[in-house]
Amino acid sequence: MADTRVTVHAEARIDEIEPALHGHFSEHLGRCIYDGMYHDETADGEGFREDVVSLLADIETPVLRWPGGCFADDYHWEDGVGDDRPRRRNLFWAQGRDEVPEEPNTFGTHEFLELCERIDADPYLAVNVGSGDPQEAADWAEYCTYGGDTELANRRRENGREEPFEVPYWGIGNENWGCGGQMSPEQYAREYRRFATYVGTMDNLMADQEFELIACGFENHEWNHRFMEEVGNLNWGIEFPLDHLTLHHYYGRTMSVVETDDEETFDRMLVEALEMDHHIERIAAAINAVATTRDIGVIIDEWGTWHTEAVSESGLEQPGTVVDALSAAAVLDIFNHHADVMTMSNIAQTVNVLQCLVETEGDDAWARPTYHVFDLYSPHQGNDAVRTSVDTPTREVDGADDDLPLVGASASVADGETYVTLTNLDIRGTQSVEIDLEGADPDAVDAQILFDGQDHDAVVDVDNAASFEPESFDLGVESDGTLTADLPASTVLGVSIE
Repeated sequence: MADTRVTVHAEARIDEIEPALHGHFSEHLGRCIYDGMYHDETADGEGFREDVVSLLADIETPVLRWPGGCFADDYHWEDGVGDDRPRRRNLFWAQGRDEVPEEPNTFGTHEFLELCERIDADPYLAVNVGSGDPQEAADWAEYCTYGGDTELANRRRENGREEPFEVPYWGIGNENWGCGGQMSPEQYAREYRRFATYVGTMDNLMADQEFELIACGFENHEWNHRFMEEVGNLNWGIEFPLDHLTLHHYYGRTMSVVETDDEETFDRMLVEALEMDHHIERIAAAINAVATTRDIGVIIDEWGTWHTEAVSESGLEQPGTVVDALSAAAVLDIFNHHADVMTMSNIAQTVNVLQCLVETEGDDAWARPTYHVFDLYSPHQGNDAVRTSVDTPTREVDGADDDLPLVGASASVADGETYVTLTNLDIRGTQSVEIDLEGADPDAVDAQILFDGQDHDAVVDVDNAASFEPESFDLGVESDGTLTADLPASTVLGVSIE
């Protein structure tokens, strides 16, 4: 008898899985931009790292958030356009291996938006609320998106871009409860309304495109509730002038992923990752208390592992491991389960920083294990998420509020095909799994597995990167159509069924 039984309720539709649930986040921090996406701060012309651009294009990056992060609330966009670009402070982060808290502005608006076009990603710009003002934000929107005859639109043309850029997502501030101004929820709500009035009005008249406005919430859900109450307290205009509300969730912050040899510590980190389910439910409840998630979506626009190796002195760099990738798979399954409220997510950060997907060193660039998880999960994009029941053993974890389920899964359907992803979160051993496709009889099954034969704390580098790539995997098919598999410890499986 199998350890775990996964039942796919193919007729129980949740909602479409927005491709933006597999989004990414980039900030002027450490080596994310310079020496990550861009060669270095002295680059001119097309200074993009073609190896990184190619990897990001291959992963089908749906949306990319920039310029921060905390950096956004001390960033003034006009510093990063045109030929004469001043060198400014980076108030929050050191950059590069020299740990210099300065921003050369070599990589600015045009460079970011061109990068998005090259990798076919929707841009998500975070405007400066903490130290900026609504005019600066509205000017940025006009500069990027207006096709008429104004000074700002003409300045964009002089700087090399004739046609307006497509910028669908505008974030009004970042962590304004903290590094974005230490505001109370009521204060941020009032500031949000001011900025939204000017940025949001652009797409009603001047921009030939629709903007989606994003407010930044908090893991303290009472804060979110108070924000939603205040932001809806209007005398004029749209009752709730936002399309999405976000929060940030990092985990694993008290552990070194390479120095830890205690298996329970890894279990605890995975339980922390699974707390994402609770946070999505709570922020959705804060929205539904005064509005509705049918109109206002939930975004998790910073998430992932943040280990003790990731400190300012290292540019928040940390090793890329299998167990980090397992946590990403578990979280992506959670996003699928909440496809009815989730509209976007952005893992932190794209290159070289925190749980990045791509790492560089000198002239080399390579995919990390988390990159391969995103690639394995990409067939879910645009499908309909369906209810998936997982009957699996759990393990009690010392110091954690919840037990660790040893297997996680999610499923989606489209055009007569079903796609199922499963993760063995048990770093100690194999889990046998049965997959019941309720009411279906599979004609063809194709599967790929990640990390078979790898240790959970295996670290990727340029020399071993290829060993983390997916491999074909054979499942058993019973006479009643049930699929069976023995999932080795710390592995992720993607199954395509017709």
